[in-house]
Amino acid sequence: MNIAIIAHDAKKELMVQFCIAYCGILSRHNLLATASTGKLVAEATGLDITCFLSGSQGGSQQIASRIGCDEIDILLLFRDPITAKPSEPDDNALLRLCDVHQVPVATNIATAEVLIRGLDRGDLDWREYMRG
Repeated sequence: MNIAIIAHDAKKELMVQFCIAYCGILSRHNLLATASTGKLVAEATGLDITCFLSGSQGGSQQIASRIGCDEIDILLLFRDPITAKPSEPDDNALLRLCDVHQVPVATNIATAEVLIRGLDRGDLDWREYMRG
């Protein structure tokens, strides 16, 4: 599966820790990320990650375009809910595309753990149901 990872600045360390904890599962999938998040996770875990531009330079839109083309199966978007961000319109567009294209999305570590554990158990075969 193709898993996209994005983290706001205040959540990057949490994303790194999450990816360290679930490195064994994540290593069996294709990972895509915005630049700084991908670089931090790759350095900490050794995972092979396809990095796009940074979020502020269009990386979120690059991931959004792949969601629109049904090339992303899961989005992990660790958001900072406390501080207003200039990227909020991009984040909302990503979430809307996930809803339109039936892409499971986690915006916090609790939901991300549920998705990744479900993925590991084989519970996330929703694409097969969609194809009919």
